[in-house]
Amino acid sequence: MRKYTSVNGLIIAVASIFGAFLIEGGTLKALFLWSPLLIVFGGTFSIALIGFGYEKMRNFFRLIKLAYNSPEFDYEGLVEKFYELSVKARKFGLLPLEDELENIEDFFTRKLLRLLIDGLNGEDLEEIAMLEMKTLDDRHNSNILLFSKMGGYAPTMGILGTVMALIMTLAHAGTDPNLLIRSIASAFIATLWGVFSANIFWLPISDKLRECHNKEKLLMQMALQGTLALSNGEIPTVVRAKLLSMLPRVNQKGLIE
Repeated sequence: MRKYTSVNGLIIAVASIFGAFLIEGGTLKALFLWSPLLIVFGGTFSIALIGFGYEKMRNFFRLIKLAYNSPEFDYEGLVEKFYELSVKARKFGLLPLEDELENIEDFFTRKLLRLLIDGLNGEDLEEIAMLEMKTLDDRHNSNILLFSKMGGYAPTMGILGTVMALIMTLAHAGTDPNLLIRSIASAFIATLWGVFSANIFWLPISDKLRECHNKEKLLMQMALQGTLALSNGEIPTVVRAKLLSMLPRVNQKGLIE
């Protein structure tokens, strides 16, 4: 159900805005004009392409899909898995943990445990993990910046489209007043689409990607702390308590009880 929350929010936002416009007597035909749409969406996408390059923009639609269909991370399951691993490690040592690796879905967690079983010490493990998390930060922040920048470009493109339309409208001043009024009204459609696309599409996608990044980063931090605890030979209850302390209280409550 959580996966559809963002999509439902988008539908409600679009329905509310366009619905209010229709209630006040507007028509969809007045909104969907090709020139403003081309200037706002075409201009925004083109500027993003200039700023970020083809290599980044080729993942454009994949990132949108990720934002609206972000993966769910099983933090509670990770806590219990490390608790079980610590119990086994205290009884039989680290080497038998190799049999558990195939049951761990998360690649980063499996990688750290593999390095631990292969004999890497805690300091080297932490260095490798922090390097990978730094790389993750850089990559994800670049994706987030793409959409936050588009959220800034779109209103500017909307204003540009409005100014262009007003110049053309005023150039025909002195003709039919009713035609002039309709042309002025149409000119502001570009501004509407610029503000609309920024606040309904691009900025929310940026926020969703940030949320997805934070969730994945938390999972990686928990995996690192759990692996270091195993490396130090800490008792299972301490391992469990450490990992639980990294979760929100609402998540801790169910596991503690």
